[in-house]
Amino acid sequence: MKIYWNGKSKNIIGQRIRELRQNQKISQRTLAARLSLSGIEFTDLTVLRIENGTRFVPDYELVVLADYFHVTTDFLLGRNIEKQ
Repeated sequence: MKIYWNGKSKNIIGQRIRELRQNQKISQRTLAARLSLSGIEFTDLTVLRIENGTRFVPDYELVVLADYFHVTTDFLLGRNIEKQ
């Protein structure tokens, strides 16, 4: 696996995840619990690190996040401004 890192942030989806979570008015802990139902272990610390850009996000987690928020992976990656 090749990891791309610009030296500032370990992912490019953190800001969008934070915005989507805040739009739902849920905590990081609540989001983590709901995401864990997908079979992938998430904690509130995981969500915090994703949002802060201090954690890499593998492709399988990207898909889980997109599915949970009902958006495309391209939207999370900033390739598309349309959520669907």
